[in-house]
Amino acid sequence: MQEYVVIYEKGDTNWGAIVPDLPGCVSIGDTLEEVQQNVQEAIELYLEVLIERGESIPPSKTQIGMVKIAA
Repeated sequence: MQEYVVIYEKGDTNWGAIVPDLPGCVSIGDTLEEVQQNVQEAIELYLEVLIERGESIPPSKTQIGMVKIAA
């Protein structure tokens, strides 16, 4: 089982998601819940295409962290 970092961003009218370790793997949805489901499907399809092409599944390299700033 592989885990990938997903970055979610709230836009003016919807949510977006990008997967930094899978270039071009992105998704959108009207709500956070919808984009989470959509990006799950996008990742699965992305990996299926890699396998069909005989390419290797890239490892997850991205890490996330939070920085607290007094504002």
